[in-house]
Amino acid sequence: MGDAGYPTWDWKKTEKALYLPGSSPVRIAVPEMPFFVVAGEGSPDRPEFGQEIGALYALSYTIRMWAKKRPAPPGFVAYAVFPLEGVWDVTGAAKAEGKAGVPDRTAFAYELMIRQPPFVTDAFAAEAVSAAAEKIPPGIRARVRFERRTEGDCVQMLHLGPYADEPASFGRMARWCGEQGLSRTSRTHREIYLSNPGAVAPEKMRTVLRFGVRPKG
Repeated sequence: MGDAGYPTWDWKKTEKALYLPGSSPVRIAVPEMPFFVVAGEGSPDRPEFGQEIGALYALSYTIRMWAKKRPAPPGFVAYAVFPLEGVWDVTGAAKAEGKAGVPDRTAFAYELMIRQPPFVTDAFAAEAVSAAAEKIPPGIRARVRFERRTEGDCVQMLHLGPYADEPASFGRMARWCGEQGLSRTSRTHREIYLSNPGAVAPEKMRTVLRFGVRPKG
């Protein structure tokens, strides 16, 4: 049992297929899951990017620690906070200018998100936003959404190394998809960040790379 006698749930132990894949491409069905999400555009070097990440963690830890300060909602479990995720694309302006294939960092369009446990309802998510309001800049708080998403049929693998080396892993994934008769459903891709870039050497960084697929034809 976990905090105050609540049952525990640790994604690192119970959901390895989703979050701890091997270093070779694999096909996986990703079910519906709830997230706090914030969308943005521009370089990850912007201060606002760090504030957006901070907002998601503020909300996630507010919910994680809820039962220590307040009555717990129905179905509450003591759980490990989920890792940060990002869905990456390029801006509409970059696509219009024909830069979608080789964007620079200022042309990124992204959605940052952190998954939430199943007991978090729309109403409870709104309570959490109110409870964490002082920790989140108002402009970012207004852009945070709580929603459920289903990725469905995907291919993923673990990328070991710096973010700059991800194209090589995506190349492996693309070749594997070709061998399996699969094609991507869109140009966007998802990254799940298992390492803290401020605490881990670049060559030891672990990132799950994932994109949607469908059978060719």
